[in-house]
Amino acid sequence: MDHNQLREIIEKGESETVEFKENFDKETIETVGAFTNTKGGMILVGVSDKGKIIGVHIRKETVNNWVNQIAQSTDPRIVPDIEVYTVNGKDVGIIWIKEFPLKPVSVKGRCFRRTGNSNRIMTPQEIAHMHLVSTDTSWDSFPTETTSLEAIDIEKVKRYIKKANTVGRRKIDESADPLQILEKLNLVKDKRPTLAAIILFGKAPQETLIQATVHCGRFKQETIIIDDNMIRGTAIEQIEEAMDFIRKNTNVRFVITGKPTRDEIWDYPLDALREAVVNAICHRDYADNSDIQLKIHDDRFTIWNPGGLLLGMTIEELYNPNHSSKLRNKLIAQIFYDIELIERYGSGIQRIIDACKNAGLPPPVFEEKFGGFLVIFNKDIYTEEYLKGLGLNERQIKAVLYAKEKGRITNKEYQELTGIKERLATMELNDLVSKGIVDKHGITGRGTYYAVAKAQKPQESRRKAAE
Repeated sequence: MDHNQLREIIEKGESETVEFKENFDKETIETVGAFTNTKGGMILVGVSDKGKIIGVHIRKETVNNWVNQIAQSTDPRIVPDIEVYTVNGKDVGIIWIKEFPLKPVSVKGRCFRRTGNSNRIMTPQEIAHMHLVSTDTSWDSFPTETTSLEAIDIEKVKRYIKKANTVGRRKIDESADPLQILEKLNLVKDKRPTLAAIILFGKAPQETLIQATVHCGRFKQETIIIDDNMIRGTAIEQIEEAMDFIRKNTNVRFVITGKPTRDEIWDYPLDALREAVVNAICHRDYADNSDIQLKIHDDRFTIWNPGGLLLGMTIEELYNPNHSSKLRNKLIAQIFYDIELIERYGSGIQRIIDACKNAGLPPPVFEEKFGGFLVIFNKDIYTEEYLKGLGLNERQIKAVLYAKEKGRITNKEYQELTGIKERLATMELNDLVSKGIVDKHGITGRGTYYAVAKAQKPQESRRKAAE
């Protein structure tokens, strides 16, 4: 690396793989640990947080001292490469850190990971997950300690075998012993069922894993529940029972299209909801004592599962159709794939987004919340967040929400609501009309008003804006 490349790196500032330090200190060693546990990186010692080269005094023994301090503070021991550059007469020490293959690496008993341009102490749960991922194992592959093979329902295994053969993703000899099949699939180890086997094919999975449930609720208000169901059984059974609950508590209307059968239009596309349910059951953290929570409100549908995104993944990456797939429960995911409950790994999020877009609904919201992963489907396309995404200003957003509540808005009401003059109000209302967000009723005069366009109305401008 030459001096020009070094200056370019400094000009770009700190990042997930670059850290500036004025002096070598304990925080420098913590950054070493964070880099080894994430994607690796470089620490520039002698550079201020703002990217100013202030230099650092480096003698012959300085580099060896830094290496020794890092090695003695880390477990497993990390021995970095260190280079010294002189820029404008000032020395800058560059500590190169590679991502360590067996993670996590601790620094004086604590584990750190890199998030953005800062270090964060890892929770015990994150440490456990990182270790499983780095050893290419998953929690569901461990055999149960107290449950025998008697807990496996052979008929459920046979149904899986028949379905897998029908689908064609895995060919299985239907005359073979089902338990031997499970052993070949790593679902039975040392004559004991794995946790995945219990979750998928157990006679009573909750006797082993009481938390392996889906709690469904239909809410009229936050504190008023009008329907409630705690779903137990196997993961595959939970999917179907959860969808039954959704159909029971979600509105549907029928549209005559000239086809032999009427089209069913649900509040939300069932394919998207099913995908969200499957993802929650497949990817939840079964080591967490919480259950999956499915809630249906008048204006939204939410599903939360314990266990956030795996380390190295971000919410932003989920919106990329080609994002990488990281599996928390590899064996469960494989069985789901065999019977077409999931398609190719990592494609579920995009199918959910596409289904909502095709239904004329805003894209779902994905959040990491309360130690888990939350998906929010909004019934009303005209949410504040969606309107902001269309590029509306604050006045227009306020006017649309007003018209949605009152049923209409006039030019005069727009002026009173926003505090602007008639000419600007007319321009902004016309902009809402051109974008297909409101319809203009009447031609001119006091009888003219604006009403929110129906979400089902095919407005090409609105679809393009959403995309």
